[in-house]
Amino acid sequence: MFFFRRKEPLTDGVIDLIPVDDGHAEPDMGFGEEYSWIIAPRGKRREMGRINLRLGESPCVYVYGHIGYHIDPPYRGHHYARRACQLLVPIMQRAGKQSVVITCDPDNTPSRTTCEHLGCVLERTVKVPDWIRQRWSISREKCRYIWRINEE
Repeated sequence: MFFFRRKEPLTDGVIDLIPVDDGHAEPDMGFGEEYSWIIAPRGKRREMGRINLRLGESPCVYVYGHIGYHIDPPYRGHHYARRACQLLVPIMQRAGKQSVVITCDPDNTPSRTTCEHLGCVLERTVKVPDWIRQRWSISREKCRYIWRINEE
């Protein structure tokens, strides 16, 4: 079941999320429905970063999170990741999510700050299972933040 398929960008007037279909993760990762967007300045096609939304539940989602994002170095410090996450709230709500997980490396201060600005709560820092690390490129530890999206 597809909760969301749309060709036009999502926007907040500052950034656009331009949908991309750049292939999906391996099915055995358990990401479920997965959506990807380019983060771009409003009305432009210049890529500043990317954001992904995963609606499944699995051991991989436990350590990768429901939301994954990155902002390219020249565009950091402008809260684009926070804005991009907020644009996904209606999609997550339509999918029945009341909360989602965002993970980041313990030493990734900008991403941790993004989570805090969203109102996420640090649940715990977890060790990534060896079988996940051996199969997919991922750090040894992840901070798991819980974002209760219906409390905004």
